[in-house]
Amino acid sequence: MRVPADEYRALPLTAHAVLQGVPLHDVSAVDLPDGGDRVIADVLSLLSDSAVRGGATAVLMGFRQALGRLFGWDRPQPAAASAFWDRVPADLRLPAGASDGGPLHLMYRRADEALSEVRNSTVHAFLCTALQRRPDGYRLYWAVYVLPVSWFTPVYMAAIEPFRRFVVYPSLLRRLRKAWIRCYLPPPHGAQN
Repeated sequence: MRVPADEYRALPLTAHAVLQGVPLHDVSAVDLPDGGDRVIADVLSLLSDSAVRGGATAVLMGFRQALGRLFGWDRPQPAAASAFWDRVPADLRLPAGASDGGPLHLMYRRADEALSEVRNSTVHAFLCTALQRRPDGYRLYWAVYVLPVSWFTPVYMAAIEPFRRFVVYPSLLRRLRKAWIRCYLPPPHGAQN
């Protein structure tokens, strides 16, 4: 589900300082039932699961990767593109190039928050995942920030918007919730293994 930007901005996150001046494109969230004491690393481990990245998400991401290869969109960018790494507090900073196994480079990870970056010929984007405790479990925020890299960025973002908003993020977050329940919730009383 999409959530108001103000709800996300009210969270006490390091990303707000690191990404000051970077436009917040949108924020989605998924509510996760209580699965014990969990941290953002637990969420990131679920996101690396091929079952979570499968389905329509995998098809669309595969199509995007094929287009990226065809048009050269994903060639590495100059080191100057990562100036935001200097804004990350030294005690949180991960080595430049740390990857989640996909196109994103993990900049830092705290117990409740992680920030990743991608820069290519289409966008300079950031993904902040933030896990916040709630009375009935957790809410995972999925915030996307986008800086244009050329005249093509707004065209590209407009072209992928319906897929990103109505297929990829809902599917990914729905699958993540199912994986969370499968991995972190005890089986119902009386259920057999």
